[in-house]
Order: sequence, then structure tokens, then C-alpha cells
Amino acid sequence: MSATARKSAPLPDDIRARKGATPLVSLTAYTTPMAELMDSHCDFVLVGDSVGMVLHGLPSTLGVTMEMMILHGKAVKRGLRQAMMVVDMPFGSYEESPEQAFRNAARLMSETEAGAVKLEGGVGMADTIAFLVARGIPVMAHIGLTPQSINTLGGYKVQGRGDAAAQLIADAEAVSEAGAFAVVLEKVPETLANEITAAVPIPTIGIGASAGCDGQILVVDDMLGLFTRFKPKFVKRYATLGQQAEAAVAAYADEVRRRAFPSAEHVFGDSAQEPKS
Repeated sequence: MSATARKSAPLPDDIRARKGATPLVSLTAYTTPMAELMDSHCDFVLVGDSVGMVLHGLPSTLGVTMEMMILHGKAVKRGLRQAMMVVDMPFGSYEESPEQAFRNAARLMSETEAGAVKLEGGVGMADTIAFLVARGIPVMAHIGLTPQSINTLGGYKVQGRGDAAAQLIADAEAVSEAGAFAVVLEKVPETLANEITAAVPIPTIGIGASAGCDGQILVVDDMLGLFTRFKPKFVKRYATLGQQAEAAVAAYADEVRRRAFPSAEHVFGDSAQEPKS
């Protein structure tokens, strides 16, 4: 094999086979440059419907459309060679019926070249997941805090405490039995996340769950400190790029106002012999 050869992206079955092995690494991406940065480090990259809040300034994920997911999915795909791409199905694109879900999932897959789709819901979405999987659509499930249901959940609250734990276990088992190849556990107590991880044969992907999950995912803008309007408890900031970017913008504005930029090295002279750049 050539020293410059790159490994191919994993398939959903490869992700499923990682259950109990070295933890799976994932981040969200919405643009080609960001996808390129994380490609060699992530097992799969999620084009999340969080794009609506992170890049489009929406108050929640509910306003995200199929067109937005396809646009960003195509952009992210251009930046990936080694990581599998999963694309979120937006609110209203799959809840009506399994047939509606298939039409929209097939469109997402064909137009973005995604390796799989992700949808929210447990027991109530099991039939839809089974319908999709039977027709060649790999599905990653998402239970616990499901942002598309934020109005019925009453806010961004921890899910599965007390008597609600049994329902989350049932949700995880239902999506696994329906054929999902992995399940995201969002904002679930650590002990319950560990119990679910032990109970199902598919990888659990934690976000605000437990280090005992089979993998982890974060919104990349959160972990890089780019999206700074709020910081969830479960986010660790590995950088403060938002502050650095603002400082850079301030320095630029100051130099422009003082006519310090552009300086001689950034403008073109009159000589035809000037080196090209």
C-alpha cells in the first residue's frame, strides 16, 4: 500500500461492530473546511440540525428544513475522505409516516452521499426505523433529550431520572431491535447511560451522558469555543477560538481606522517587475 494511501470511510456495520471496543469519536460539522479539519480524527461526522442554531441564528432546531440539511450535507461531504457522514433528518420530515420518512431519507442519502441518517425518538419511532432499514437506509437513533421535541419536553432538561429511566431503557431496546446501528444518548444521567450501554448490542454515543458510552459526540463550535452564547454543562471547551477571533477582528478594525492596514507589504507597486503573489 502506498504511504500516501488513505483509509476508506467506515460503513454503518463497521460502526456497529465497534460496540465495546475503543470509543467512537464524533463531532458535528456544517462546512467543508471544518469537515477537512476533523476528517482524520473522527470515526463519523454528523451534519446536525443544530446547524439552524449554530450557523443560522434560529432559536431552536424546529425551523431547519430539508434544503438546509442537504446544502450543508453536500458541503461537509466534500471535506471527508476517512470519516463516515451521518445527516440529521429535520423536524417534520419523518414523523408523519414511515413512507414520508423513507422519501425524505432517500433524498438526503442520494443528494448528500451520506452513509446514514439520524432521527429522534424511541419506542414511537421503532416501526419507522425498521421500515427504513428494510429499504436500505441505515439509521442512527437518538433518545433522551430530543431537541426537536423541546416544546413537549418542557425545555432542555436532563431525561431519564427516577421513574422515567425505565422508558429510556425501553426506547434504547426498541430502536436497537428495529435495526438502528447506533443510538445517541443526550443529557442522560451517568448511571442510566451506563445501564443502557450494557443493555443494548449497538454502540451508544454520549452527549451529556457517560464516559462509559461506546462513543462521544459534541457540537464542534461548542468544544472550540466558537459558539459562546451559552455553555452546556456537558461541554468541555478545548479552545477559545471565539475570543481569539473577536480580538483579531478588533485589531483589524483598529488598524484600518488608523490607516495602518494595508501597509506597504500588502499593496501593489507601480513596477511591472514586482513579484507575483
